[in-house]
Amino acid sequence: MTELLAHTDAYLKDFHATVVAVNADENAVALDQTAFYPGGGGQPCDYGWLNDVSVNKVKRQGEHIWHWLDGDLPAEGDTVHGRLDWDRRHKLMRTHTAFHILCGVVWRDYEAQVTGGNMDVLKGRMDFEFETLRQELVKEIEEKLNVEVEAARDVHVKILPREEAFQIPDLIRTKINLLPAGITEVRTVEIEGLDLQADGGTHVANTREVGKIKVVGYKSKGKINKRIQLEITD
Repeated sequence: MTELLAHTDAYLKDFHATVVAVNADENAVALDQTAFYPGGGGQPCDYGWLNDVSVNKVKRQGEHIWHWLDGDLPAEGDTVHGRLDWDRRHKLMRTHTAFHILCGVVWRDYEAQVTGGNMDVLKGRMDFEFETLRQELVKEIEEKLNVEVEAARDVHVKILPREEAFQIPDLIRTKINLLPAGITEVRTVEIEGLDLQADGGTHVANTREVGKIKVVGYKSKGKINKRIQLEITD
């Protein structure tokens, strides 16, 4: 199985790896380890380069993480140098942490569960179980988000045995538990003093790195399903 280096070091910008499989039909290679995030949990995959050839798609398929290339493929057994599009990755890290701040504030103050979400570079949306969502409440939420950014809360990542992880109250904030029954370890992301969730994505080390969070839209997606749209600026 491909080792996902981003799970333990989100700030790793480049790495060396061995090609373990080649798919010439799709112009893709699988590596023994990678710093490229393959997408998931609403976070897009990373882009970058392998041996200076552009990587335009990364995805987990079975036991491997595959990298689609815009040029010549290395051969199975070759050592390659991987390099992330760091500007894009770091912006996605800021975005993902911003949405965990949103989850933390909404759960702490309004006890609303997440029903869905998606993100892109410095923007995205998240849906919650709100019956009503008026302009005054949205403004209040936005102010609370930026208070948490300025609080400079550290962000901690841990990988725990499944039994230990599921002893943590409210570890799963989504309406549906998306964790496969067969997994033996659970990766958790904690914003110190605010939020603790099971999560597989990449995050900044401190909330101050996020930048200013702005609620740019909100809408009803059902009787008890309301959408909040965010943008993050420097």
